[in-house]
Amino acid sequence: MSGSESFDFVIVGGGSAGCVLANRLTLDPTVRVLLLEAGGSDDVPEVHIPALFPLLIASEKDWGYRTVEQTHTGTQISVPRGKMVGGSSSMNAMVYIRGNRADYDGWRDEFGAKGWGYEDVLPYFVRAEGNSRLAGPLHGTHGPLRVEDVTYLHELNQAWVDSAITWGLTRNDDFNGESQLGAGPFQVTCHDGRRWSVADAYLHPVTSRPNLTVRTHTQVSAVLIEGSRAVGVRYHDGNAEVTVHATAEVLLCGGSINSPQLLMLSGVGPADHLRAHGIDIVVDLPGVGQNLHDHPTVPIIWFTRDTTDIIDQAMEPWVMTEWQTTRTGPLASNLCGVGAFLSTTGDVTRPDIQLHTAPTAFADGLVRPDRPTFTGTVSLLDPRSRGTLRLHSADPEDRPELDLALYRDPADFDTIAAGVRAFIQMSSSGPLARFLDRPLLPDRNDLHDQAFAQFMRQRTQTMYHPAGTCAMGTGEQAVVDPSSLRVHGVDGLRVIDASVMPRLPRGNTNAPTVMTAEKAADLILGKHPGDA
Repeated sequence: MSGSESFDFVIVGGGSAGCVLANRLTLDPTVRVLLLEAGGSDDVPEVHIPALFPLLIASEKDWGYRTVEQTHTGTQISVPRGKMVGGSSSMNAMVYIRGNRADYDGWRDEFGAKGWGYEDVLPYFVRAEGNSRLAGPLHGTHGPLRVEDVTYLHELNQAWVDSAITWGLTRNDDFNGESQLGAGPFQVTCHDGRRWSVADAYLHPVTSRPNLTVRTHTQVSAVLIEGSRAVGVRYHDGNAEVTVHATAEVLLCGGSINSPQLLMLSGVGPADHLRAHGIDIVVDLPGVGQNLHDHPTVPIIWFTRDTTDIIDQAMEPWVMTEWQTTRTGPLASNLCGVGAFLSTTGDVTRPDIQLHTAPTAFADGLVRPDRPTFTGTVSLLDPRSRGTLRLHSADPEDRPELDLALYRDPADFDTIAAGVRAFIQMSSSGPLARFLDRPLLPDRNDLHDQAFAQFMRQRTQTMYHPAGTCAMGTGEQAVVDPSSLRVHGVDGLRVIDASVMPRLPRGNTNAPTVMTAEKAADLILGKHPGDA
């Protein structure tokens, strides 16, 4: 590779994990880091104004992936992913959830991920967090990732929480505290009513460091491997093909779709599958692209009466003026400002259902009606079904084939159905009931069991939390070593993003991805969480 540019570390992907690593690794002024991002800038109003995030879905800032037709739903599923600096942290709903203690202890005990139990990862959550209300020992107050209470809650959100508590849930003002169960307001990754993405937290403050180079609109097409060592990457910058050398390591941070795709394009993956596409085998690693899963989700929507729709509010000219001058009002809302975690089995520590609610209509493929609405999304937190990611071809521009295999395990459908029924019951009673008019999705209340099941399958989407396709562990399907996140069989190559999670955490995945990158930075640098 003589003649190519050279850096110590080449980071592929400027999303949540890549931004953390770019910051932490360049704290040492002698370390030279190149960060490559396939998308462009995050400097658009839809990113910064919390309530406008739905406008980013299916825009140029979204990879816009879709699954193959799902056997058990008969539908294709939308898989939005951020294609810009900050990645999906620049287009998500900003909900700050870490997951459950049992999630991380399960990584350790069931997958051999020693060093990733709850007590091991908690210091990294705390180190990353800059919470405006909560403090130690479970929360951080000085970390770069700002976390605050929602500054605007619509009356429907408040009424729903009261209804959920009347139904039987406990009030919870800290879903990342001692107990995850209950109903209440979410905290969000915002600062003074403005989205605070991982790029805001970690990357933008350090772009002037002389040892950090950031290049956007640069899609990596291959990791270059000589013998058994990764030595650099090849990427496209416009029509030009560029090669860069990594003297220390290549760090893949492309997320649960792009990272396994790039590994396979580079000859690391299931040998028979790669041969079928004419790709030379570097390492036969059958787990690459396996274990794909997400949180299956069913939206429930009512028309409302005697109230407003937050999207209609947000379109009023005075609302934009309010946000611009005070960072408050409807535009400061993340829409789904409240929710709940509950167990359909009576488990007192581990929920299996998460609820988000919003005072507007939201569902994949839904044309927003011209009347005020209220939405609840019911998500299965611990799906058993597992799918696959496979190459469609050896062309890096060709999108991979995604199969989430939703409801392959019938127990998943049974559990989310119980969650949907519970959500309808709690929402149709208590203080919220007086605001609900007639149902929109499903469009009637008298669904019998067969019709109810058909509705659920047709309307199932996900919560946009794909994970697991380069899972850490010690078993035959493991892709990376838990002690280092190095790819098995390749020196100088690590994967650091949500793809290494062997099983999804119970909740939104951005905070766990930041934690993973914080811990990975210490693994790379040979540090411990308490080190300066």
